[in-house]
Amino acid sequence: MKKFNYLLMLFSAVLITFSSCEDDPEPDDNGVTITGVPATATIEAGGTVGPVTATATALDGLRDLVITKDGAAFATVPLTGTTATAPFEYTALPEDAGKNVVFEFTVSDVDGDQAKVSHVLTVGAEATTIRVDEDITAELTTWETGKTYILGSRIVVESGATLVIEPGVIVKGEVGTGANASALVIARGAKIEAVGSDTQPIIFTSVADEIMPGQIASPNLDPELNGLWGGLIVLGRAKGSFAGNVTEIQIEGIPPSDQRGLYGGSDDEDDSGTLKYISIRHGGANIGEGNEINGLTLGAVGSGTEIEFVEVIGNQDDGIEWFGGTVNVTNAVVWNAGDDAIDADQAWNGTLDNFIVINAGDKSFELDGPEGAYVNGNYTLTNGSVSGGDAAGLVDNDDNTNVDMSNIYFFNIKAGQTFDQTPTVPVAFANFQVTLPDGTAIGDFFKGTSAAATTAVAEGENTVGADKAPFATWSWAAVSGSLDAFK
Repeated sequence: MKKFNYLLMLFSAVLITFSSCEDDPEPDDNGVTITGVPATATIEAGGTVGPVTATATALDGLRDLVITKDGAAFATVPLTGTTATAPFEYTALPEDAGKNVVFEFTVSDVDGDQAKVSHVLTVGAEATTIRVDEDITAELTTWETGKTYILGSRIVVESGATLVIEPGVIVKGEVGTGANASALVIARGAKIEAVGSDTQPIIFTSVADEIMPGQIASPNLDPELNGLWGGLIVLGRAKGSFAGNVTEIQIEGIPPSDQRGLYGGSDDEDDSGTLKYISIRHGGANIGEGNEINGLTLGAVGSGTEIEFVEVIGNQDDGIEWFGGTVNVTNAVVWNAGDDAIDADQAWNGTLDNFIVINAGDKSFELDGPEGAYVNGNYTLTNGSVSGGDAAGLVDNDDNTNVDMSNIYFFNIKAGQTFDQTPTVPVAFANFQVTLPDGTAIGDFFKGTSAAATTAVAEGENTVGADKAPFATWSWAAVSGSLDAFK
């Protein structure tokens, strides 16, 4: 895009270096000169040089200023009088990256006499840090491997748009609270295709994190730090059981004034895209009293959505929370959630399979029942391992919680951490194993029918629980050694 004599859009983080000497020739016999144009400058890819002011003089009267870029016509500016000035500014194009771009400025007078100066612009390699300040509305937007994307605010992928995030991308949210909390929101009717790999996970974190593409563990932030940005919110059109028997409702974590926070509908097979090999860290910013953003929020997300290989670390609120919907999640780790690790509400009707919970802040599981008349069977939690740590409790059920739980191993627990009650609706609890603290009994921790489903085992001798192998190499929990105690 060519611009002269008015401003181009500036990129953030622009480095401009002018040489101290200018090509300011003495007037020739023809009396034509051009001054003020630096001989050289250096900018980053996508950066802007200038504005600088070129001054032209001609004793016989000025006619025009002609600028070429690498020998091709760039701009022609009519001039009048014997002295004239004009600002010059240029923003590097993608094809300029890594090159020396040569501009030539030629001033002519009315008699055809001329003066020339050259400017060599050195453009850096392709920019690897991109700030995102606007919502995503294009049919297809791709965030590329090797790059870091900064969320300048709450960024919404709007209905009809698809965001593709390639393996190894790092997404960083800026610090903010209230309505200014940064987050990535996938609205109803939009899609996210964030597919990492076991060697190149996609990492969502804070701008305070100095992590670079290719790294797994943060070089400067502890895994307990939370609340530094918002989180990832995916909204869909599947059914949910909402108070008042409405079919849609506003998701927590987004101000009610933003109607793109609505979720719910009637399409249980709704497809919001794919999440694979993603790690979400240090989130949970508070947008209001008691209203924080979860690490991964799933609002009425349909079964057409694929979610597997997910890690949530150091979130101020819950790790993963389902609000209705039918989406399944496979292979998940939640480590150091500030509130509950696993939270399910509003008659979610999917399955969480092969999961690990480490050191929740409140409960390892908060499992709420339907809020309206709609119920469609139970959701399922199976093949999990739970390290209680400093959690306030193990499982918090409502009277009407509709959940089936099986093949779960509890260890590293302490007094006061309980599986609190059996819901009054039909549920199935089966194949729990626990390593008990010395001098305690199963009944001290497991209440109701959960006690009958539980067997005590020595630590490390469990035959149920999660398989930690799917988390090796790509998750911070694994590379830090925090999964060493799991089988």
